[in-house]
Amino acid sequence: MVIWLAVRSSASQGTIRLQIATRITATPAHGTPARLTSPAGRAVVRGMEKNRLEAFSDGVLAIIITIMVLELKVPHDGSLAALLALWPVLLSYVLSFIYVGIYWNNHHHMMQASRRVNGVVLWANLHLLFWLSLLPFTTGWMGENQFGRWPMVAYGVDLMCCAIAYWVLQRCLLRLHGPDSLLVRAIGRDAKGKASPLLYLIGILLAWLASPLAGLAMFSAIALMWLVPDRRIERVIGRGE
Repeated sequence: MVIWLAVRSSASQGTIRLQIATRITATPAHGTPARLTSPAGRAVVRGMEKNRLEAFSDGVLAIIITIMVLELKVPHDGSLAALLALWPVLLSYVLSFIYVGIYWNNHHHMMQASRRVNGVVLWANLHLLFWLSLLPFTTGWMGENQFGRWPMVAYGVDLMCCAIAYWVLQRCLLRLHGPDSLLVRAIGRDAKGKASPLLYLIGILLAWLASPLAGLAMFSAIALMWLVPDRRIERVIGRGE
C-alpha cells in the first residue's frame, strides 16, 4: 500500500489541512512489485532494482579470487627451482583469474544495459554464481595434480556449466526486457556466447581422449577469444543514453 501526503494551506482561515490518499497495488508472481502510481496516475516504480544483485555478484566474485590466491602455497625454499616447481599451480591460477575477470566484465556490461530484474533473474544469477564458486576447487585440483586427465576434465565441465549458466541468465533478462529493449540491441547475435559451450565440450573431449594439455590449450584459446575487446554493448548504451 502506497500512502501519498498532500499539505494544503488556507490563508483566509489560517489553517492547514492534511490530505492522505492511498492506493493499493497488487504484487505479481516471483516477488516482483507491480507498477506503482500516484493519485495523479503517474508511474513511480517499475520492477525490482538491480543494485543488490550487482553488489552481491561483485562480492561473490571478489571472494572467489581471494580463495584462489590463498590456495597458492609459499615455497619454503628460497631457490628459484622451488618457485619453478609451482608452475602448474601458478598457471592454473592465472587462467582462472582471467576467466573470473571475463565473467565479471561481461556481467557488468550486461547489467548496465538492463533496467530491472525479477525473481527468475535472481535465481538465474545465483545459478551462475554457483558454478563460478566451484572454480577455486577445480583450479586447485588441476594445479596440484599437474594438469592430470580427470582434473582437467572437471575443470572443463565447470567452465562449460559457467558458460551455459551465463547464457540462461542472459535469456531471462532478454525475456524480461522485451524484444525492443536496449538490452536486445546491445547483445546482438552473441556469436561468441553461443559458440563457447560447444568449444568447451571440444576441450573436454580433447582432455579426456587425447591429452590433458590439449584440453588446456583449448581452454586457454577460449579465454583469449573473450579477451578480445567487444565494444558493442558500450556503443549501444552510449547511443541509448
